[in-house]
Amino acid sequence: MSKAPTKVPIPGRTDCQRRQALERANEIRTARSHLKEQLRRGEVSLGLLLANYPSYLANAKVSELVRALPGYGPVKTRGLLAACRISPAKTMVGLSPHQRLRLLEALTK
Repeated sequence: MSKAPTKVPIPGRTDCQRRQALERANEIRTARSHLKEQLRRGEVSLGLLLANYPSYLANAKVSELVRALPGYGPVKTRGLLAACRISPAKTMVGLSPHQRLRLLEALTK
């Protein structure tokens, strides 16, 4: 008879830790929102971001950033990502160098 492993409770976060995590998450959301607005206005190039992105974009979905570009809606974004063989759920940090290159080439056509 095998004994089931005992579960060790994971220590919860303190109120201070929760507050700090919430503040950090809000800072990241705000920074991403500002960047998407800059992409919409053409003030920032997605090509430059693909080469060197800020840390707050590491877990941002590539599809969200492409959709922020002028002229790219859901359908055109899906088509572009499919042509570049990039999953719609792929994040910036998860892009391979080859995928970055393909996306950059497709955006500059």
